[in-house]
Amino acid sequence: MSKPLIIQSDKTLLLEVDNPEFEECRAHISRFAELEKSPEYLHTYRISPLSLWNAASSKMTADEIIASLERFARYSIPKNVLNEIREQISRYGKVKLIKDDTGELAIISNEKGFIQEISSHRAIQPFIQERLNIDKILVKKEFRGHIKQALIKIGFPVEDLAGYDEGNKYPFNLKPVTRDGRKFGMRDYQRASIEVFHAGGRNEGGSGVIVLPCGAGKTIVGIGVMQLIGAETLILVTNTLSIRQWKNEILDKTDIPESDIGEYSGETKEIKPITIATYNILTHRKNKGSDFTHFHIFSANNWGLIIYDEVHLLPAPVFRMTSELQAKRRLGLTATLVREDGLEEDVFSLIGPKKYDVPWKELESKAWIAEAKCIEIRVNMDEELRLRYSISDDREKFRIASENPEKLKAIELILKKHANSNILIIGQYINQLEEISQKFKIPLITGKTPLNERQDLYHAFRRGELKSLVVSKVANFSIDLPDANIAIQVSGTFGSRQEEAQRLGRILRPKQGDNRAIFYSLVSRDTSEERFGQNRQLFLTEQGYEYEIYILDQFIEMENEKVGV
Repeated sequence: MSKPLIIQSDKTLLLEVDNPEFEECRAHISRFAELEKSPEYLHTYRISPLSLWNAASSKMTADEIIASLERFARYSIPKNVLNEIREQISRYGKVKLIKDDTGELAIISNEKGFIQEISSHRAIQPFIQERLNIDKILVKKEFRGHIKQALIKIGFPVEDLAGYDEGNKYPFNLKPVTRDGRKFGMRDYQRASIEVFHAGGRNEGGSGVIVLPCGAGKTIVGIGVMQLIGAETLILVTNTLSIRQWKNEILDKTDIPESDIGEYSGETKEIKPITIATYNILTHRKNKGSDFTHFHIFSANNWGLIIYDEVHLLPAPVFRMTSELQAKRRLGLTATLVREDGLEEDVFSLIGPKKYDVPWKELESKAWIAEAKCIEIRVNMDEELRLRYSISDDREKFRIASENPEKLKAIELILKKHANSNILIIGQYINQLEEISQKFKIPLITGKTPLNERQDLYHAFRRGELKSLVVSKVANFSIDLPDANIAIQVSGTFGSRQEEAQRLGRILRPKQGDNRAIFYSLVSRDTSEERFGQNRQLFLTEQGYEYEIYILDQFIEMENEKVGV
């Protein structure tokens, strides 16, 4: 039997999908390589310095990585690939940021020549206070984050061991029973991720990213870290609804009184021992050139911990402020480290490396999240729309394809097929969503829907009084819809992998009964939307999800056969 993996000298890995060892091989290589393409027969991964540094930070060794490659490689591994793996893995931890005996911030290295190379680099020099000898540089304290950013860009990932400010103490307890009488306890992977992040309070713990699927309880992990550290905490989230959800979870799972939890948003400005703020309010400024109005929140309290929810969406201005907060413990929470803006290196250097990651399919196999099936349905365009599409520019082409009225036929079919299910219809374009809402008489939630009305609809959906909801991009993040088991994606943001992951995440919370969910994605056939769709699916493909692909007519015919029509 041929092995499934072809390793090329440009550090790409070609993985054969039909090979019996495909799934096992994918589980191994996804720990240290990034998926780039996933057509039907060969998936392409790439080994990069950042993918190797993240592997090293999670304690993978070069020997483990090479052993995985040798186990599945069809041909011998190119020597330059072996050398690159050993070189990059060895680089993580060779340069350390410490506080020396005098309390000064210093870059040290036992690797001959590293300090010479670093101190000579133009990008590093503004942050150096003094070069003491061949293996030590003093760093200006206010530039702890800046020098880490600069060093990673020139190939020196820094292990930050300089320690943290303890912040104002704020101890609290976790409840054994929630407010509605349910027993509460940490799942094994939640407890493990908390312990890995904290590292027993040692300097190598206290900054980094926990990667868990939507529905796997990232908020619980955040609360667990808060409790272990026992200090005043600033929690940064994507929107006002997320503030409410974090607050509800904290009140439900801990003995923290409501009076100690502050909301800092467009509506309310409170600073309390536990403060939850939105990214939007932090990036607000009166005009383009002015200062950010609310950045003072970072220094308003002596925080002992800062939590970045959905860290893959962290806005660039918050990165800049975070570069000056390196003495604070920092926890990033996300379902995917993929950033569409390419700032993964900044997450690594400023928030911290990936500390813990559980494959989605592993949690699915243990029933911690729902078993999900992904189906792409491709719909045709009528001749008039196809002609309009053909003469439009690229952006307009994508919108025309996204809003293709033929998708209404697919929606109608899916709604009938799953008449007894709880269904979310998710899309990008408000006009399209309004048409769907009106045609099928389903309530619509957009960013303009008042918060109270939005929450009433969510509650009705949870209680089963509403079986379907149409939702705009507000559904992408931090919306607690535990009873949704069908999602229909009618349009999206070009090739956004993170959005695809978040939208699937809307239906991954465990279900009663068969614990199954279906994620439908509707795309216009032979258009740019179809091409972008292939890119959107990359992250989920890497997690082990396969997309069944049907032409709408085939899907209708298949469903008719099932019911004997």
